[in-house]
Amino acid sequence: MALVEVEAVSKNYPRRAGLRAEDQFVVRDVSFQIAEGETLGLVGESGSGKSTVARMILGLVEPTSGVIRVAGVEVGGSRTQSLRRQMQPVFQDPAAALNPRMRVLEIITEPLVIHGKAAGIDTRIPALKAAARALLVSVGLDESALERYPHEFSGGQKQRINIARALALRPQFLVLDEPVSALDVSVGAQIINLLRHLQREHGLTYLFISHSMPLVRYLSTRIAVMEKGRLVEIGEAEALCEHPQEGYTRQLLAATPELPGDHENVTAGWAK
Repeated sequence: MALVEVEAVSKNYPRRAGLRAEDQFVVRDVSFQIAEGETLGLVGESGSGKSTVARMILGLVEPTSGVIRVAGVEVGGSRTQSLRRQMQPVFQDPAAALNPRMRVLEIITEPLVIHGKAAGIDTRIPALKAAARALLVSVGLDESALERYPHEFSGGQKQRINIARALALRPQFLVLDEPVSALDVSVGAQIINLLRHLQREHGLTYLFISHSMPLVRYLSTRIAVMEKGRLVEIGEAEALCEHPQEGYTRQLLAATPELPGDHENVTAGWAK
């Protein structure tokens, strides 16, 4: 069953070309579905439209045309608010995504406070602290982090905090927009393996956006390839990587070397 449906979605911005006004398409006529419990990897070079697609799914950018549905509800306008608890983002820069003036306890529990009444969540202080402790443990951190500020953590630890916050409302769907590109290879591999574990544990559905074919291949069930705003190829991850049909896909595979060493072993070391 499809959890996410993207149907003929385009996004353009008006621009002037001399004396003429014309549309500049960032995304053009993109369609795909994401089934419950799967990971769709969305891959392409910078500027290919990947992040714009993600932001339209999250309701942060309105499509020029087309329809997006999550859990059968059309994204857009007031309807999007009811979906906020079901879909959450994890962005590229873990430091920029965390308020430096807030302690980790406040950061992780902020979604619970904002959505608590509508979601029937207990927002009393003891309940919030207990929820924050459990979320930290689930991402491999301990409760000593609760009273600390973001600047006291490494990049990998900051991304774990971001993931904990994303999980606070028990969403069905996470949008992972280049979640390890700001981290070194070994730390990024630990985060990728953590994401795989959490998906199995909670039955999560992922849209995983990256320019790295090896990472996309490792984490994804299927892969969709974007070039200059268009979806040029989509298929099962292994089949697409072994037998790409499009020249652009072959270029991406050739341009991105495999991670050093046995990737299965590299990603096996995250602290449970």
